[in-house]
Amino acid sequence: MWLSWKLLLFLSLTGCLSEYSEAVPGLPTSYAAILRIKSGSSSLASFNSKNRPRLSSPSLGSVSSPGWRGAAQHYHSPTNLYHFSETFKHDESVDYGPVFVQEPDDMIFPTDSEEKKVSLNCQARGNPTPTYRWLRNGTEIDIESDYRFSLIEGSLIISNPSEMKDSGQYQCLTTNIFGSILSREAVLQFAYLGNFSGRTRSAVSVREGQGVVLMCSPPLHSPEIIYSWVFNEFPSFVAEDSRRFISQETGNLYISKVQTSDVGSYICLVKNTVTNARVLSPPTPLTLRNDGVMGEYEPKIEVHFPYTVTAARGTTVRMECFALGNPVPTISWRKVNGHNPSKARLRKSQAVLEIPNVQLEDSGMYECKAENSRGRNVFRGQLQVYTYPHWVEKLNDTQLDSGDQLRWECKATGKPRPTYRWLKNGAPLWPQSRIEMMNGVLMIHSVNVSDAGMYQCLAENKYGTIYASAELKVLASAPTFPLNQMRKTIIVTKGQEVVIECKPQASPKPTITWKKGDKVLRENKRITILPHGSLRILNASKSDEGRYLCKGVNVFGSAEIIASVSVKEPTRIELTPKKIELTVGESIVLSCKALHDSTMDVTFYWTLNGQPIDFEKEGGHFESIKAQASSADLMIRNILLMHAGRYGCRVQTAADTVSDETELLVRVPDLISGDMESAMAVELNPWVEYEFRVVATNKIGTGDPSAPSRVIRTNEAVPKTPPANVSGRSGRRHELVIAWEPVSEEFQSGEGFGYIVAFRPNGTRGWKEKMVTSSDASKFIYRDESVPPLTPFEVKVGVYNNKGDGPFSPIVVICSAEGEPTAAPIDVKATSLSVSEILVAWKHIKESLGRPQGFEVGYWKDMQQEEAAEKVKTEGNESSILLTGLEGNTLYHLTVRAYNAAGYGPPSTAVHAATKKSPPSQAPGNIMWIQDGSHVSLGWEPVRPLANESDVMGYKVLFRQEGQSNSQVIETQKTSAVVLLPDVGVYIIEVCAVSEGGDGTASPQIRVPSFSGGKVTSAQSTLHVLSTSSSSVTLLLALMVPSTSW
Repeated sequence: MWLSWKLLLFLSLTGCLSEYSEAVPGLPTSYAAILRIKSGSSSLASFNSKNRPRLSSPSLGSVSSPGWRGAAQHYHSPTNLYHFSETFKHDESVDYGPVFVQEPDDMIFPTDSEEKKVSLNCQARGNPTPTYRWLRNGTEIDIESDYRFSLIEGSLIISNPSEMKDSGQYQCLTTNIFGSILSREAVLQFAYLGNFSGRTRSAVSVREGQGVVLMCSPPLHSPEIIYSWVFNEFPSFVAEDSRRFISQETGNLYISKVQTSDVGSYICLVKNTVTNARVLSPPTPLTLRNDGVMGEYEPKIEVHFPYTVTAARGTTVRMECFALGNPVPTISWRKVNGHNPSKARLRKSQAVLEIPNVQLEDSGMYECKAENSRGRNVFRGQLQVYTYPHWVEKLNDTQLDSGDQLRWECKATGKPRPTYRWLKNGAPLWPQSRIEMMNGVLMIHSVNVSDAGMYQCLAENKYGTIYASAELKVLASAPTFPLNQMRKTIIVTKGQEVVIECKPQASPKPTITWKKGDKVLRENKRITILPHGSLRILNASKSDEGRYLCKGVNVFGSAEIIASVSVKEPTRIELTPKKIELTVGESIVLSCKALHDSTMDVTFYWTLNGQPIDFEKEGGHFESIKAQASSADLMIRNILLMHAGRYGCRVQTAADTVSDETELLVRVPDLISGDMESAMAVELNPWVEYEFRVVATNKIGTGDPSAPSRVIRTNEAVPKTPPANVSGRSGRRHELVIAWEPVSEEFQSGEGFGYIVAFRPNGTRGWKEKMVTSSDASKFIYRDESVPPLTPFEVKVGVYNNKGDGPFSPIVVICSAEGEPTAAPIDVKATSLSVSEILVAWKHIKESLGRPQGFEVGYWKDMQQEEAAEKVKTEGNESSILLTGLEGNTLYHLTVRAYNAAGYGPPSTAVHAATKKSPPSQAPGNIMWIQDGSHVSLGWEPVRPLANESDVMGYKVLFRQEGQSNSQVIETQKTSAVVLLPDVGVYIIEVCAVSEGGDGTASPQIRVPSFSGGKVTSAQSTLHVLSTSSSSVTLLLALMVPSTSW
C-alpha cells in the first residue's frame, strides 16, 4: 500500500508540475503550500504545522515587480479534518514539500574587494531533500555552462563577479517531488567610485555680495556618496554656516553672499559610503569681478527638497533648503496645517530639516521659507510616509477531505495597502472553473488529485514584498478502524450510559450506520448516534444486551467493527463500623462487604485519607484479611495518633466501581485518676466559646462519653495576632489604598476589636495613625490632595480591642495611587481606507496626570446611540489603530479615551468617518475585439454599479504574455481601448472597472495571438464577441480594422 501511494502521489504531482513548468522564470514568491492526495490508510503520515513554520521575513529593502495583483481584506486558515488530529505529529519520516530556512538577501559587492567571490544564501528543508536552481532577472542560470557559478548546499557562489554580467535580481527555486517554491528577490549591486574628469575647470567670477553655485559634477559611482569641499589645499575643508551650504543631494557648494575671503580654489571631494574610497575633483577658481559690488536683493531658493518626498516609516528624513541673497537669508521651516514634529531637528544653520523615526502622522505639506530685509521666497513639498507590508494573519498548514472546499486567505497591512497574488509550483495560479481568487482569498471547490502541488501567496505594495507558506493535504482513503476499536466487549451495569466507539479513519467523512444483530438500529430518546459516529445508549437495561455492528462507507470503500454489550446488576457496598473513636494502643477491624453480580469477580482496595494503604511499609499496624470472595476486612493493630483519619473501601468489577468511607478518631488518655471529679483545661484562646465531655475508661474498655457541658467563653485579653498580607491597591488620584487579610474571630481575643492603620511618607519620622473599628474591614483609604501620585509610604497595620493594643504587622512600602488619566486625547482623526477599514489616530498630552496604560477607541454607527458603541483597546503608547471588519458605505462616530489601572479618562470629542462603498461586483460584459497584426481594438459594455457600490471612475485593461506574471496596464475612462502587443506569442487580456472602493471584478480572460506587428493586408478581419454568458460567437466580417479605439 505504501508503494502504491507513493506512485499515485508522484504521478499526480508530475502532471501538475509539467502544467506550469514553463511559467516559472521571473516570478516573485510568497506562501508555499502542499496539496497532497493519499489513498490507503496505512500511508497516513504524522504532521505538525507548529514544528514546520512556513513564514519568511524578507529584508525590508526587497521590492518585487508589482506584476499581477489582487486586493485582500481578511485571512482565514481552513481546517476540515476527520479523525486525523493524532496523525499530525512531527516526524522526520513524513514526506512534505520544500520549506525555506534561509532566503537570499540584498548584497552590495565592492568592485575592489580582494574576496572576488559573491555568495547568495539559500537553504530549504523538505522530505525528500529539495534541490535548487537560481534565476537572474527572471531567467534561469545555467550553472553547468559557466565555470564562474557553483552551488554549495543551495547557496549560489559567483566567482570573479562583474557588474556587466552579474548585477540584477536573483531568486532561489527549490524543488522536490511535491513541487517548487520561489524565494524572495535579492538585488546584487556593485560598489565603485570612478574618477573625476581631468579637464581643467573654468574660473567662476562674481561680484562681491553676489551669490554663487560651484558645481561638483561627481564621477560615476554606486551606491551613494558623501560630498565635501576643500578650500585652496587639502585638508582645509569648507565650513558650512548660514552663508555656505553643501548639498548632499546635488553635491554642489552654495555661497549665498560672496565675500573677499571666499576668493580661492575649490575642490569637490566625494567618498563612497561602502568602499570608503575618496577622489578629488580638479580645482574650480573663484574670483571677484572689479566692476563694482552687488547690491542687496531678495532671496532666491537655489536648492530644495523634491515636490514629493517619500520615506519608509521608522527611517530618518532629511529635507534641504538653501537660498542665495543679500543680505544672507534666514531659513525657517513649518508644517503646513500643523505643527512641526517635536522630534524634528534643524541642521546646518537650519538649511536641513531632519525628522528621525518618521511616522505616518508626520506626513503632510512642509514649507521652507528664505527671507531677508529685501523680501522672502517660499517652497512647499509633500512628505509621504509609507510602510512595508506586514502580516496580520498567516496561512496555517491544512488538510482537507477529497471533495471538500479549500479556502485560504492572505491578509497584510501596509501603506499603500498591499495586493496579493497566488502561485502554484512557482507559476501564477489563474481562475478556472473550480478555482476562484478575489481580494486575497483563494477558493478551490471540490478538491481532487489535479489540485495537488505547492501553493504560494505573497502580499506586496510598491515598496516591498513579504512571503509566508503553508502545507495542504487532501486525504482520500476508504474507511479503516484502529486496532483498539476492533472486536470489543463492553460490560456495564443497569442504568449506566453506554458509548460504543465508531471512529473510522476515512476521507471523505464516511456515512455511519448501526445494526443490532441483523436489524438496522433506529434512534430514539435513549439511543443516539453521535456526530462523530459513536453510539450512545442511556439508562442501559438487559434488553440492550447483544451484538452491535458499525459500518462506515464513503466513495472509496467501507469497513465495519463489531462490539458486544453485556448489562449486569450494579454493585453495592457495606462498610462497618461507620464512625470509630479509639484510644492510642487499641485495635480495630473494619469490615467491607460487596453485593454484586455473581458472574463478575470483585477486587477490594483500602485507602487512608484518599491514599492507598501500603501494607508492606506500615510497620505491621495494618493487615488485609479476605475471608470470602465478596468481603474483605482491614485489621488495625496498636493504633497510633497518626492512624486517625478517613478510611475508604473501594470495590471494583469489570462493570463498575463503588466506594465508602468511615472516620477513625484517636485520642490520648488524660492522666486523671478515677476518684477525681474535676480537671483544668489550659492554653485555650481568649474570648472563645468551648464545651467539654468526659469519657470513663478502665482495663475492660472505654464507656460512652458524657453529654456536652454548657458553653463557656474564656476571658478577654489583649490581641496577639496582627493582620497578614498588608499590601497596596489601585485607587484614584491623591489616594493611598492599604489592604490586609482580616483577623479571624477566634484570634480577636475580646470585644471592641479593630485595626490601627499607621503610615508615613518614606524617609520621615512621625507615624500617622487611623482607627478602623470594623473587625471585618480589609481596606483603608487615606486621601490627601497634597500627596503627589506614586509617593512611597511606609505602612503597618496593628490590632486592638477593649483590653488594649496588640502588635503591628511588619512594615511594608506602598505607593499612593497614580489616578486615572485627566486629559482627553487631542487631534483625533479618522480616515476611511477601504470598504471595511478606518484608521484612527490621536495625540496624548504627556504633561497630563495619570499615565495611560493604553487607549480605548469607541465607535458606533450613525443610527445607533453612543451607549451601543463597540470598543477596542490599545496598549502602551500607541497613537493609532486600524479598525477592521466594518460595514461598507456606513457613517461611523468615534471617540478615544486613555485608561490605566485606576480607571478611564474623559473621552475626546467625537469624530466621524464613512467607510467606502465596495467596488463594482459586475464585470465588463460583452467584450468585442478586432485584431490588426499586433494591434487589438477592444470595446465593452459599461459597468453599472449597484446602489451600494462605488461609482465607476474608469477602466483598466490588463494584458500579459501567457506564462508571465507581470501585467501591463492601460487605464481609460472610455469603454474602449487599443492594445499594442509588442512581442510574438499568446497574450492574456482582462478588463475591470476602477472605483474609489478599488478595482472591480475582472472580465473573463481573452487569449489573443500576436504576430509581432504583422499587418493584415487582405480585406478580411475577424470580430470576436465575448458574451457574459457561457457561449461565445465569432463573426467573419469584411472590413478593415481601425487603428483607433471603437
